[in-house]
Amino acid sequence: MSQDSIAAPESARKLSGRRRREVVAVLLFSGGPIFESSIPLSVFGIDRQDAGVPRYRLLVCGGEEGPLRTTGGLELTTPYGLEAIGRAGTVVVPAWRSITSLPPPEALDALRRAHEEGARIVGLCTGAFVLAAAGLLDGRPATTHWMYAPTLAKRYPSVHVDPRELFVDDGDVLTSAGTAAGIDLCLHIVRTDHGTEAAGALARRLVVPPRRSGGQERYLDRSLPEEIGSDPLAEVVAWALEHLHEQFDVETLAARAYMSRRTFDRRFRSLTGSAPLQWLITQRVLQAQRLLETSDYSVDEVAGRCGFRSPVALRGHFRRQLGSSPAAYRAAYRARRPHGDQLAPSAMEQVVPSQPSPHARRTAATAPSGSATASSAVPEPVKSYSEAFAAGQGRPSLPGQRSAP
Repeated sequence: MSQDSIAAPESARKLSGRRRREVVAVLLFSGGPIFESSIPLSVFGIDRQDAGVPRYRLLVCGGEEGPLRTTGGLELTTPYGLEAIGRAGTVVVPAWRSITSLPPPEALDALRRAHEEGARIVGLCTGAFVLAAAGLLDGRPATTHWMYAPTLAKRYPSVHVDPRELFVDDGDVLTSAGTAAGIDLCLHIVRTDHGTEAAGALARRLVVPPRRSGGQERYLDRSLPEEIGSDPLAEVVAWALEHLHEQFDVETLAARAYMSRRTFDRRFRSLTGSAPLQWLITQRVLQAQRLLETSDYSVDEVAGRCGFRSPVALRGHFRRQLGSSPAAYRAAYRARRPHGDQLAPSAMEQVVPSQPSPHARRTAATAPSGSATASSAVPEPVKSYSEAFAAGQGRPSLPGQRSAP
């Protein structure tokens, strides 16, 4: 399937007569993060008709007995319980407290009933784990935060997890990546229901881009997935990360794992949520970013030190993933780096550790496609997902979501 579109479900369920499309139920659990939980409350729970945004009716539902404890020690009580989900045409699960624990069976039953009666089910970030536990993602494409995508793919192998997307719209079941991507998906829902003008008006009120391009690739960390340590492939993945400066291919990795290429591809995808070739290219591009940021090596030298067979290969993959040439990326990075913050080329002579500190991660977003400098410069590299959202536009050539036509 292409990155920018997927086939619509073969049969869309008709919405039950007792449900209303404009009624949105938000399902909250104890231990959920307050930021993610507040996104659908703000989008669907505030009357902005004066700005041209059609009104939704919000039902905040507790997925378990309260009070619900959330980030910072706050305690919440919800005006509705699971029974109120029976009136909603859209049910949103903004987050789940732990990717290692199962949601309450009563909440999963309520989600299944809502889906069977034609309701649209939405999982933001780790909310995808709740949808998967309910069986609503079986055989479907879905996404979640890139850091949790390998765990989702491994725990629910029947789910087609794509860690590259900001959100995936599969018709009656929708999922999004991390915090800011939850806003993207909620805006997409408003756009689907009421058109581009309404979504644009809401985006202006929220002071966010109405539609972001690009996917999660720009924010990927090269660290090993959380659950990889006990897997037999962990040693192979660690070796690959430590030898990115060498030229090797997926066949080399399969041989080191004593597997056929086909078996290795299948096992690697279930472990990391990504095809091994795409994963390897992403890691090489990330290492090239670091060298461009922290050394004075030429682009040709950077290509060689990242395992690319030629500078042309580096430039092609770099532009596809980051929307900029290596030279333009380095120029923009240095133009915005504080004066005096210089690193000598020798600083990168050491082998990059297999699990670097998250603070070492640097990513970049490109200028909007209509900008006069879109092809020659990029905005300041971003350090976190929230900063990435504030940076706004991404690559004009790669849309950041899948959506059903």
